[in-house]
This record gives sequence, C-alpha cells and structure tokens, in this order.
Amino acid sequence: MTLWLAMALMTAAAVFAVLWPLARRRPAAAAGGELMVAGDLAVYRDQLDEVERDRTAGRIGAPEAEAARIEVSRRLIAAADAAPEAPPPVSASWPRRIAALAALVALPIGAGSLYLALGSPGIPAVPISARLNKAPGEPPLAAMVAQVEAHLARNPEEGRGWEVIAPVYLRLNRFDDAVRARRNALRLLGETAERQADLGEALVAANGVVTAEAKAAFERALALDGNEVKARFFVGLAAEQDGRKTDAADAWRALLKDAPPGAPWVELVRESLARVEGTPVAGPPGPTGEDMAAAADMPPEQRNAMIHSMVERLAERLKRDGSDLQGWLRLVRAYSVLGDRDKARAAAADARRAIGADPDKLRLLDELVKGLGLEG
Repeated sequence: MTLWLAMALMTAAAVFAVLWPLARRRPAAAAGGELMVAGDLAVYRDQLDEVERDRTAGRIGAPEAEAARIEVSRRLIAAADAAPEAPPPVSASWPRRIAALAALVALPIGAGSLYLALGSPGIPAVPISARLNKAPGEPPLAAMVAQVEAHLARNPEEGRGWEVIAPVYLRLNRFDDAVRARRNALRLLGETAERQADLGEALVAANGVVTAEAKAAFERALALDGNEVKARFFVGLAAEQDGRKTDAADAWRALLKDAPPGAPWVELVRESLARVEGTPVAGPPGPTGEDMAAAADMPPEQRNAMIHSMVERLAERLKRDGSDLQGWLRLVRAYSVLGDRDKARAAAADARRAIGADPDKLRLLDELVKGLGLEG
C-alpha cells in the first residue's frame, strides 16, 4: 500500500509540472512589456496636449510648437510600433487543452501500464535482517541454480551450462540431476577422460556403489587418459567392492606413488588403502583424546597453551589441505571441548565446503555436529 501511495504522489507531481505552464496564458515578461508601452503612449499624448496649450497661451511660437509636435509625434509612432501583437484567436487554445488532457489521462495510465508490464509489484517485502545477513553481491545458491536451470530450459543444447551446474547438483545431493547434467555435457561437448570420470562419479553418488555403468565410464576414462586420478581411485573402489582387496590395494598404492606434492586427495587414498590392508591410518597432527586427557594433569596455564597450540596447528594444516575428514572432525570436537562453539560451527561449515559432495563424509560430519549439539 505504501508503494502505491508513493507512486500516486509522484504521478500527481509529474502531472502538476506539466499543467502549470499550460495554465499561464502568456509569460509575465510579455504582460510587463504591454504595461510599459501603454504608459509611453499616454505620456506622449499628454506632451502633444501640453505643446498645444503652450502655443495657445503664447508661451512658445508657432514654429517651435510645430517642431515639438513633430518630435513628440515621431516618438508616439515609434512607441505604437513597439506594442505587442493582438492575442491569438480562441482556436489557438486547443493545443493547450490537448496537452492538458494528455497529462491528466495518458501520463498516469501510461506510467502504471509500464510498471505493471516491466516492474515487479508482486515481489514480497524482504525483512531488513534477511538483507543484512546476505553477503553483498552474492545471490543465494538456490537462486543461482534456478537462473541456470531457466537458461538451460531455453537452451537445452548448451553443453557448458550442463557442465557448470552438474557439480552444484552433487553439492545439493540432487544426484539424479547431476547424472543427467553429466550425460548432457558429455553428449554436447564431446568425450574426454575427465567428463567420463565425472559421469562415473555422479553415478556412484546416485547409487551408493560403483555400478556396472559407472565402472564402464571409469574404464573408458582410463582408456583416454591412463593418469586420470578420479577414475583410478574408483576403479580401486570397484575392486574392493567386488572383494578383490589385493587389486584395490595395488591400484591405490600406484596412485599414491604418482601423487604430486600436496595433492588434496592423498589422505582419502591413504585411508582407503589402510582400510583394505587392515592397518591403522597415521593420525594428523592435532589434539587426540589421549592428548586432552594428558593435558588435564597439567597446570591450567600450560594445559591451555598446549591445547590451543595443537588446535591452531591443526586448523592451519586443514586450511592448506582440507581433504582430511578425520582432521576436520578432531578440529570441531576440540573447539567444542574448549567451549568455543562459534569456532566449532565455523569449522564444521569449512569442512562441508572442503569435502564436497561425498555422502559418507558428510554423514559422519553431520553426526558429530548433532552429537555435540552444534546445530542451529
């Protein structure tokens, strides 16, 4: 209601601005000019009468009176020539009436029609708190997905759009949509080892296991590029799933051997290798349960210093390599034990972004967050 009232007032102001000059029949300067000319004519006529009176009274001679009459008459004629023209006929007021009618009728109707056609009067109000909490210049993820989906509905053969939205679908756990997007990108953009591996990953996420179709996609990716990391890992996972633990271990050892320094997926491969070999995984630096118990016997100052030092080292390491799920779990638990629940929630949010769309890892993280009461 407030919006429409404001628009009505603005329209009224615009109409008034148009009608005001039309309501004035002539400019003030022209009216002032008429008064000045009329005054001059009266003065010159009085001067002619005065010259005639002076001649009759004998105060001036006939030749001087004639010369004065000629001069005053010349000035009278000049003033008469400077007088404005007669006002226009009544028919000339019709353009004013047409303009006034357009201002009163066409302007409000035209402005309202344009707003209803091009504006957004139906958008609900957004509370100020929601606007303040939103990151500046960053639309919500759901809105971005909706925009891309609308674009793809109009342009279903645009392969790049399908390739862009596929990992977003995985992040949102929309696995069937991710599979469809990966297939469309592969069909429209052409076959590469990376696209075949991405399709296989989406199929695994959708089914929870390495299906025959997913395995075929990984094998096709390796046929195109024998060093495709994702395909090599999932081929090992397929071997483990089929009970061929030796083949799985061989595949993952070879993958670790070829891993570049600082590769973010190394920890996941190590955990998988340790699982099939039945050996414990070396824990990352950070406060374990034993560390926390040992610290309990220290003086308070030393205990706090030791714990905070280990927690900060772990947080710094996870900033450089966020693929370590166990490290994230320890960090969240450590912040919670220290009573810093805000940092614990922030670490959990960072962990979700770092581990991506892996459903098993997300489940473990969510269970910890729920167990520690960090939800909400």
